[in-house]
Amino acid sequence: MRSRPTLTWSPGPDVLSLAPGTADVAPVVDAIRDGGVVVLSGAGISTESGIPDYRGETGSLRTHTPMTYGDFVGSESGRQRYWARSHLGWRTIARAHPNAGHRAVAALQARGYLDGIITQNVDGLHGAAGARDVIELHGNLDRVICLDCRQTTPREELDVRLREANPTFEAQATRINPDGDVDLPDEVVKHFHLVDCANCSSRLLKPDVVFFGENVPKPRVERCYRLIDEARAMLVLGSSLTVMSGFRFVRYAAKSGKPVHIINQGLTRGDPYATIRVNLPLGEALTNLTTALP
Repeated sequence: MRSRPTLTWSPGPDVLSLAPGTADVAPVVDAIRDGGVVVLSGAGISTESGIPDYRGETGSLRTHTPMTYGDFVGSESGRQRYWARSHLGWRTIARAHPNAGHRAVAALQARGYLDGIITQNVDGLHGAAGARDVIELHGNLDRVICLDCRQTTPREELDVRLREANPTFEAQATRINPDGDVDLPDEVVKHFHLVDCANCSSRLLKPDVVFFGENVPKPRVERCYRLIDEARAMLVLGSSLTVMSGFRFVRYAAKSGKPVHIINQGLTRGDPYATIRVNLPLGEALTNLTTALP
């Protein structure tokens, strides 16, 4: 891995005075008009597609603890719990459609304002909206990987096999979570049957996403750093930046002298690094942004 330069930077009073943010996208329009922008998006851009975030006012982390990598690989009961919940939750993710925010990002890319798109989301909605070469930092729920033979397969194929193995599995899900699972009682989970890898018969099938406690693959991280090195500015969309896997790129961009512009409802961990911060719903803000740009 390339070593990163040691940089020193501290936000000035003019930056800090912008919190809690403006409701006017005009400063962002002016800031990205010259292009060379890298987008970093988070769960907030997908809430208008019916997929909740983790940390907003109704974020699922208030009532739900996501599956960790250690729990998943450490026990078959952990995998049973995950796949029972995910089997139901994935149907909601699979039916979700891109919203105005996703379409606006794709339009900005098509018009030449964006040099790259990094998303922390695993729903695939940027690509579905027409965006190209999206770096899915945490993977995509559309794929399944075997942790033994490393073969990847479409999630739809696994869904068919899980339905066949659980023909009478019915449950009423009360909440869908951003990682594609739902809340289910243990009494329901224990009746769910897992399936083996179709290639090697391993019991270690996992969605091709980065779980909590798991590292993002280094080549993917390096690709993100290269995008930032080559960019003129960063635009953060719908992320609280609480998790280091995304926050590190904001901090790196700011310390490298790149302006960081944030559009998000609510405060973010990156606010001290922001040049501009807009406090608006993503669909509204990005629609106004694309309308104002040729």
